[in-house]
Amino acid sequence: MSRTPFLPRPLVLASTSRYRRELLQRLQLPFAVAAPQVDETPLPDEAPRALALRLALAKAQAVAAQQPGALVIGSDQVADLAGRSLGKPGSHERAVQQLRQMRGQTVVFHTALAVVCLEAGFEQADVAPVRVRFRDLHDDEIERYLHAEQPYDCAGSAKSEGLGISLLEAIDSDDPTALIGLPLIRTCGMLRAAGVVLP
Repeated sequence: MSRTPFLPRPLVLASTSRYRRELLQRLQLPFAVAAPQVDETPLPDEAPRALALRLALAKAQAVAAQQPGALVIGSDQVADLAGRSLGKPGSHERAVQQLRQMRGQTVVFHTALAVVCLEAGFEQADVAPVRVRFRDLHDDEIERYLHAEQPYDCAGSAKSEGLGISLLEAIDSDDPTALIGLPLIRTCGMLRAAGVVLP
């Protein structure tokens, strides 16, 4: 006997990221998308993991304040290179700089997740760390990659789900979708805790 997914409340993804939207679609649940108005500037001396967690929660809370009856998912990702936060490069020049810094290094991508429903008094948050070891990249490899994929909207300037996989030596994670932007194993767990029925 099949079980139909059940949503006790409207589901809202507090993100305009197409990567997160595509990942959430895998769960076959109806959801809306809302753009959270959150200042993503790091606090002084804020650690990368703490930054990702704070922003994921702030995004979920910002949208939940406008839709208190909804179940809101917020997420954020920060790349951590030896304790330094690397965000979205936004430009070719910054992406080159990031990839040069990361070549031959292990970078931890902290993908934070928060699920909030104000009416239900529900709030859970967690971080899914992904350890990524980059190859010792040559400058021409970096240039070829960036011109081919233009990953300027990705923390750490590399899309592991695309050509960026060729830049890597190893990925270590207990939640394989976390590196793409939304840790679905943790998302399923939080949604179940909030009363969502998933197969």
